[in-house]
Amino acid sequence: MIKIILRRGREDSLLRFHPWVFSGAIAQIQGNPAEGDVVAVHASDGSFLAYGHYQIGSIAVRVLSFDDSALRPDFWESALSGALQVRKRCGLHENSSGSASNTDCYRLVHGEGDNLPGLIIDYYDGVCVMQAHSVGMFRAKKQIADALCKVYGDSLKAVYDKSSGTAPFKAGLDLVDGYMYRRDDFNVDELVVKENGHKFIVNWTEGQKTGFFLDQRDNRELVGRLSGGRNVLNLFCYTGGFSIYALASGALHVDSVDSSKKAMMMVDRNVELNGFDSTLHTSICCDAIEYLRNVPDGKYDLMIVDPPAFAKHRGALKNALRAYQRLNAAAISKVASGGLVFTYSCSQVVDKEAFALAVFSAAAQCGRSVRILDRLNQPCDHSVNIYHPEGEYLKGLLLYVE
Repeated sequence: MIKIILRRGREDSLLRFHPWVFSGAIAQIQGNPAEGDVVAVHASDGSFLAYGHYQIGSIAVRVLSFDDSALRPDFWESALSGALQVRKRCGLHENSSGSASNTDCYRLVHGEGDNLPGLIIDYYDGVCVMQAHSVGMFRAKKQIADALCKVYGDSLKAVYDKSSGTAPFKAGLDLVDGYMYRRDDFNVDELVVKENGHKFIVNWTEGQKTGFFLDQRDNRELVGRLSGGRNVLNLFCYTGGFSIYALASGALHVDSVDSSKKAMMMVDRNVELNGFDSTLHTSICCDAIEYLRNVPDGKYDLMIVDPPAFAKHRGALKNALRAYQRLNAAAISKVASGGLVFTYSCSQVVDKEAFALAVFSAAAQCGRSVRILDRLNQPCDHSVNIYHPEGEYLKGLLLYVE
């Protein structure tokens, strides 16, 4: 076993169970590890601290366990069974009596939140879509797929690896998406799934991320509760999740806006799938920010502003905060008096305080009276390791604008 020896005093974060070892904390590497190898991390006095995946970069080791469980043959099955048990406790899978919930899609593994740094697995009614964000997880994908087959048994329809856009590009890695497992009687690339009783078409081969943005489930439900009798604008709508909830709750009219033609086609399919009157909904394929800029004042009394990540690294933070301020200023200035604005950031490097300050600056720029009615977060299946607060990436505000 290759050993990583830390500098004196640099073991404190691991003793507090933080799952990362930074390269600057390393004093010595005993051996010649390949990226993705499992290595043992030791303090300067030689005491064992953790096992994890070795990688080249500022984060040198992603911890898999603080004991010897990472070396056991049943490690992956045990870790995935534990993650599934959490989802069952959240009511997102069959309960102990065998009755299914009205939701059959959820995140099974959320990286550090499930003690599996670098791994994402989303579950869609029997299909698991996995994304490796590290070389170690990419190299372990066959073991992970085999473990999923054991955990779900005959109910598993397929395991699809979609890591080509997430795994670090390294020579020798075959970054080609494809099925790791597929049941003989299952030969489609999309399914209709249920979320809180609403139906959505998910295509994991062609859709963004794993096919659907599961992290907004609870926030979509809140939008639904507040959409009755309102004219709704859903910006950066993707496949129309918020729009479906608003229509189901009696919105007067919903406009869904996204620059992707494929996404807008899927929105129309989802509207039809759920049986809504097509005259109550309009799909608008254009740049969301440009559309908002030209919206007549007061046309909408509920807006959802859910852009993609404006900052994927700290070097882009300042520009991202300016972009959030401009976008929210446009929304706050346009929404009707007494209107609601749901605004979000999914940029991990933008923390709650920075995002709230950007929205505050936007409100002050508009000169309107604005109240924060609620602070919004990611749902329970996007769990956050209490020792890794960086995993809390989704933040949002519900605003009341006078």
